[in-house]
Parts: sequence; C-alpha cells; structure tokens
Amino acid sequence: MIKIENLHKFYGMGGSRTEVLKGISLDITDGDFLVLLGASGSGKSTLLNVISGLEPADEGSVLYDGTDINGQTDAEVTLFRKETIGYVFQQYFLLPNLNVDKNVKMGADLANNKEYRKMIEAVGLSEKMKKYPHELSGGEQQRVSIARALAKKPKVLFLDEPTGALDEATGRMVLDLICKLQKEMGFTMIMVTHNQNIAEMANTVITMNSGRIVEKYQNDSPKSAYEIVW
Repeated sequence: MIKIENLHKFYGMGGSRTEVLKGISLDITDGDFLVLLGASGSGKSTLLNVISGLEPADEGSVLYDGTDINGQTDAEVTLFRKETIGYVFQQYFLLPNLNVDKNVKMGADLANNKEYRKMIEAVGLSEKMKKYPHELSGGEQQRVSIARALAKKPKVLFLDEPTGALDEATGRMVLDLICKLQKEMGFTMIMVTHNQNIAEMANTVITMNSGRIVEKYQNDSPKSAYEIVW
C-alpha cells in the first residue's frame, strides 16, 4: 500500500515561488494500475516524481507499507529506489554504447538478477540482444527500457508518457505488453499520460488540475490496448 498524505511541493524562491502540489492525499493499493491525467502544468508529473522518490515534497508524507520516504536521507532514498522502483520514460534513455543485453543487464545488476534475459525474451527481443539502440525502432527501444526497468524486479513501476514518442500501432503494442507483464508479475503500475483514452485501461483514474486532484474513479471493466480509441 502506498499512502500519500497532504503533499505540498514548491518551485522557485521568494516572490516567484510557485506551489505545484497543493495538499495531495491518495491511497494506492498493491497491484493497482493507476493512470494520472491532466493538462500540462497540472502537477501530474511532479506527483509521479515525488511518489517515486525522484524529488522530495516540501510538506507531507509518502508512505510505502508504513515507511515514509519523504524526509529520508539521499542514501536511504537511493536504496529505496534501487530495491522498490522501476521507471519508464517517454524518452528511452538507453546507453548508446551498450547493446540490448547490456542495457537490460544494467537494471538487473541492481537487483542481482542473473536471469534478466528472461525479461528480454518477455518483451520479444531475444533475437536482437546484440543490437545497439541506433539499430532499433522506437518501439523496440521502448521495449528495451521496459525490460531494463522490470529486470530490477520492482514492486512499483512508474511510467511517464511511455507511448508519447510512438505511433498508434507501436503504442498499442507497448501498452498491451506492459499490461500482460503486470498481470504476470503482480507489480503496482502508476502511469502519467496525456491520452485520456488510455485511462480506460486502468483500474484507477486520477485527474489533476492546478496541483489538486479534481476527480478519482474506478473502472469496473478495464479495456485492452486494442479496444480503446487512440
């Protein structure tokens, strides 16, 4: 269980200080697929970064099974991210001088996962393990980044616009893959997206505006990646 209590986040100093998160409180159950929606500047990416430990909040708590990561030391937060969190970004952030195998192994090494090639197989890239990022399509690069994140065996996977740089066909394929892997592995999944139709795939949907949650609802019958309108 992730429990978020009264989160506030500010950027800037003095007269230019801006409150980006305005008292966010939220409970996220284990194994949930939660989508965060909202216009640019609504605070959704900042909330994602705070929940995942990439940024600290100025006020409030982020509790994982009762342990508050907000206010921990840098070393403690780094260890938490190493042991608990996987992250997939819109940009793939693959190391260009490493092939598929070695890029994924980077994530696996954080968890001492010797069987990381099973994750390369799971994303359908076994035949391209020796290829370098510039030799792959955008969809293939995103699948490598997903394999790298999941090779850590995370309890929570965070995704920031994971289909933003992909065409429709590739985006659907990537989303379908992520959802299948979640069902197989049982991790919690929290995704930021501008595509409101992707929300139809989630169990829980949060809409943000001006640093606040303005709507939260559950999907009783989530759709597949191939059932939603793009």
